[in-house]
Amino acid sequence: MKFVKCIGLFFIYPLMFLLIGFYAGVRTYQFFYPQYPSGIAGAADTPSAIVDADLSQAAGEGPGDGAESERDARYVSSASETLYVGTEYVLEETDVVHHTVVETTWRLPDKYVGMNREQFLAALEIYEAAPPLSEQERGFVGLEVLSFSRERVVVQMNYRYIEPSESFYLAAFDNEVVVYLDDRETVYIETQIRLDSLPEDIQQKIIQMMHVENEEELYGFLETYSS
Repeated sequence: MKFVKCIGLFFIYPLMFLLIGFYAGVRTYQFFYPQYPSGIAGAADTPSAIVDADLSQAAGEGPGDGAESERDARYVSSASETLYVGTEYVLEETDVVHHTVVETTWRLPDKYVGMNREQFLAALEIYEAAPPLSEQERGFVGLEVLSFSRERVVVQMNYRYIEPSESFYLAAFDNEVVVYLDDRETVYIETQIRLDSLPEDIQQKIIQMMHVENEEELYGFLETYSS
């Protein structure tokens, strides 16, 4: 009987110490984390989770901030995209008078390869401000970038197509030479030729509206004095 009693005491004492330790642990947890009175933390209520929650609140993050961060990440990724030799270059040539559109797909010009969105927009702004003479002759009035991605860019080119007349007039506006149709009112070409860069006798004729007999004579003048 003494042997059995000793065995019983051998199991009872460790069990008592285990229960005392568990109780002390629960009381300690309640002391440091009083907002959880049950003293039993789930997976989301562990000290590490609480610290993470406190850090999130300190940073001002709310339930929807994760989605906003994801959108911001996508925007940064899109903004960092650059064009390459395989990018489709789509031009939508729009007649602003008759509201017709002709779409063509071209190989991306080499000068645009490696550009991101901001650089591409800046390059087209320069183009729009000083279009080539050939574009002015077609009636170019402006452009707009409709879409931009590494795979495809779409640019809308706007034109006000003008039928040339048999003769023309050269006039001066803001120290630049402007070509008018024979009605002396409709602008045909803004040449960007500075008036003060021309010989004085030509300057005087243009100030008084210089008559040009035909298209061949007009383009001869433009080729001679365009820089």
